[in-house]
Amino acid sequence: MTAPGAFERGTDGPRVILVGVDGSPTSLRAAAYAAGLARRQRSRLVAVHVTEAAPPMAGWVPAAQAVVREAAAEVAAELRREILSAAEQLGIEVDYRTLHGDPVAEISRIADALPADAVLVGASEQAGHRVIGSVAVRLVRMGHWPVTVVP
Repeated sequence: MTAPGAFERGTDGPRVILVGVDGSPTSLRAAAYAAGLARRQRSRLVAVHVTEAAPPMAGWVPAAQAVVREAAAEVAAELRREILSAAEQLGIEVDYRTLHGDPVAEISRIADALPADAVLVGASEQAGHRVIGSVAVRLVRMGHWPVTVVP
């Protein structure tokens, strides 16, 4: 039995829903699904965009890392505008966060800190992820929270 007021997963629907977004079609579908779920359940919605470090080969070209960082910042700003605009249309509030690092590490860190009752992500569209594991598969394997993978 849980003490009164203590956090308990699985009761009365999700209170905090975390969705990972990266601008891909599947992540935008996951965001739309999460927004609808948050609206219906009256849950807090947290959207997380994680920019990864510049690819290793970017160091071989002068000023490439600056270009990669600038492009990542533009993507993050556009996603922020898009998600906040959609949330306003739906009449829900969204806590949008942009982080830097490994997507799985950052999403799991935020999900644990909130604590999130549900994590939603889009399915990977990259063929190589079938071998090494996508963000979605890695989050599911962690097993800390229910993870919904949206196709």
